[in-house]
Amino acid sequence: MVTVVERVLPARLGTGFRWLLASSWLTNLGDGIAAAAGPLLIATLTRDPLMISLSALVSWAPPLLFGLYAGVLADRHDRRRIVLVANAVRALVLAALVVLMVTGTVTVVTALVALTLRSIAEVFADNTTATLTPMMVGKDDLVIANARLGTGFITLNQLAGPPIGAALFGLGFTWPFAGQLLLVLAGIVLVSRITLPPHGRQTADAKPDTVRELVAGFSWTIRHAAVRTLALTILIFNFTFGAAWSVLVLYTQEQLGLGAMGFGLMTTISGIGGLIGTGLYGAITRRVSLGALMRIGLIIETFTHLGLALTRSPWVAGGIFLVFGAHAFIWGTTSVTVRQRAVPRELQGRVGSVNTICVYAGLVVGSLIGGVLATRFGVAAPFWFAFAGSAVFVVLLWRQLMHIAHDD
Repeated sequence: MVTVVERVLPARLGTGFRWLLASSWLTNLGDGIAAAAGPLLIATLTRDPLMISLSALVSWAPPLLFGLYAGVLADRHDRRRIVLVANAVRALVLAALVVLMVTGTVTVVTALVALTLRSIAEVFADNTTATLTPMMVGKDDLVIANARLGTGFITLNQLAGPPIGAALFGLGFTWPFAGQLLLVLAGIVLVSRITLPPHGRQTADAKPDTVRELVAGFSWTIRHAAVRTLALTILIFNFTFGAAWSVLVLYTQEQLGLGAMGFGLMTTISGIGGLIGTGLYGAITRRVSLGALMRIGLIIETFTHLGLALTRSPWVAGGIFLVFGAHAFIWGTTSVTVRQRAVPRELQGRVGSVNTICVYAGLVVGSLIGGVLATRFGVAAPFWFAFAGSAVFVVLLWRQLMHIAHDD
């Protein structure tokens, strides 16, 4: 009889992937806790919308600034070692932040600095971790491997983590960050058990050339129609998404009339939607082309912004977040699988970093606009901006979306 473990995590994926999955699930739980606790900490220290939007900016700017170099390092050096060192730095920053809070010396500035340093360490850890799966799992099994990783991300990072983070924050400012610290340390132990095959530069005397290596990653992305179209779409739609979501903590409190727990609740509802998307993903992709699926997803995202701009009902907003969560999972899983199947092993880090740049370039610019709009016109203004911008981009990208392919 096939065991539950075998059904969920087939032995053919390998012991190494199981260690990686366990580490990913634990650190995703910690990241989910921090996703709620970080903005709540800043919102507790100040009520200035622009300063609160900076809590989103300090999470989104480091991948934009350091993502490309992180990709070069991942393709050049021992990937397991990079993950271990980056997570060790993240643990040190979290420990310092906990000390500041325990001693009562934390300020808005020191909190933002700590959150920024933590995000920088996460860039190197996350970018490199994303390259490990195709090193340990065959192309035919990437779908199931990414589905298991994605399920952990949704259930722990989006579903369980935020309400736990909000609840721990209610008990005391220190608790959620101390919890993330312990989970990062556990992730370090698990990754240390992984053994990887060689990759990247094959000759020890090859002279590193960062610019040339970056150009190679960009060139490959531009030449591949499916990956290029995904990157372009992600760049544009994170521009509008970032404007709206940068003030989400204020939106849930002021427009929906919910407290700190409400912010975590809306994120959790989005996670539930992601689980629904997980269950439906296989059936949907068997019946709908990926080009059509991307078009439908962008329409859903556009009307998500409109619905949130109009409603003041937590119940209506909850339904919108549920649908959006399913869309976000389907979109993300499609993007990752297409990219990993298509990209050669030695380019995984750099092409992945190009995708990261597209994600966070949009988020950073969008968050700045969202903070300014919310300050001058209220918390609904960024959602109106996101709706209008998304509608325009859907029309402009409509034909390009058909370049998405089912495989490499």
